[in-house]
Amino acid sequence: MASLMNSKTWTAFVLRGRQLQLQNRSFISMSSHFKEMMGKSLSSSSPFSCSFSTQKAAFPAPRLFDYETVTKNLSVGDAITSVEHCFAELARGKVDVPIPMHIGIHESTVAGPGDCHIKGGYIEGTPTFTVKLACVSFYKNLQKGLPPGSGIFIVVNAITGAPLGVFQENRFMTDLRTGAAGAVAMKHCSTPSQDVVGFIGCGAIARNMARAAACIRPFTGIAYATDLAMAKTFAQDMEKELHMPFKVVHSAKELCNQSDIIFTQTPGSSVVLQKDWLKESGVTIIASGSDQPTKQEIPVDVLKASKYVSDLTKQTSRVGELRAAIQAGAMTEGDVYAELGEIVNGSKPGREGNEIIVVDLTGTGAQDAAIGQVAWDKLSKL
Repeated sequence: MASLMNSKTWTAFVLRGRQLQLQNRSFISMSSHFKEMMGKSLSSSSPFSCSFSTQKAAFPAPRLFDYETVTKNLSVGDAITSVEHCFAELARGKVDVPIPMHIGIHESTVAGPGDCHIKGGYIEGTPTFTVKLACVSFYKNLQKGLPPGSGIFIVVNAITGAPLGVFQENRFMTDLRTGAAGAVAMKHCSTPSQDVVGFIGCGAIARNMARAAACIRPFTGIAYATDLAMAKTFAQDMEKELHMPFKVVHSAKELCNQSDIIFTQTPGSSVVLQKDWLKESGVTIIASGSDQPTKQEIPVDVLKASKYVSDLTKQTSRVGELRAAIQAGAMTEGDVYAELGEIVNGSKPGREGNEIIVVDLTGTGAQDAAIGQVAWDKLSKL
């Protein structure tokens, strides 16, 4: 190689090699020094130490409660007091409850159709908060022998932020807290003399509504569903379980003509009653079928004529019965008489005469937080 260069070129080449060698040694020395410094500064007492993968997990894994454990150990009666409290606190501004997230799963060769709802909340002064994921309307599951809905509750330690429990409830806890809300609405928006209770729609939610209503007062039940066989099974089962009389009618009009309180819990694809079907002595309608912008159970003229009560106005105006009335130009948010929690905490009266009262239950994250706390308190002791 030297024979191909003159002396000046060779000297320059050698000097450049020595320079690079020194730079490399300097870099290695700096790297070692840096590692030593970082090892000292990022000790276990450093606030940055948790970012290193060598840090051990600080929290135990959350407990998993399977569906069988959840369904065997929780009932709607467990939830009523807690849900009633959550509504009162919600009205006082003591609950952090965001607007639900909705994910639409459009049908394709690899997915859907279906919907996913994510709700949650924290009630001030409670030791946990809850996040819920609920999947609904996955109707292709029926072809596989699976239910169309599923879901989990995640209950989190409000002090540390660490998940405590994962409850595989498959909408069971959701139905419980919905039933509990129905009981709260019945307690505060009807009178003891209103003891004929109609159920339009006779599925799982109707059963929890009936059980919850029975915790408020004895009543005579009337059942109607487009599936007459389902209505008959519902009536027979509830009469046997609750020890209260139930009968089946063949039309929603017949049910409305006789009922003082009407629970509606249908898919919400169309309205289920009419204003001129309702008793003139006053009726309380507790509607829980509308929880998406595409659903509506109660006609706009009934909503407009009623003392309208929301579970959470910012939510019912988007996905509840109120949405349809606003869209039709018949009502505004200013026409809302009260949120349910305002009646629960005594800020506003419930029933005052022969008026129509509509209670719009879209389901709030506050209820999820309430039933999540109940579930953790009870099942964590197992």
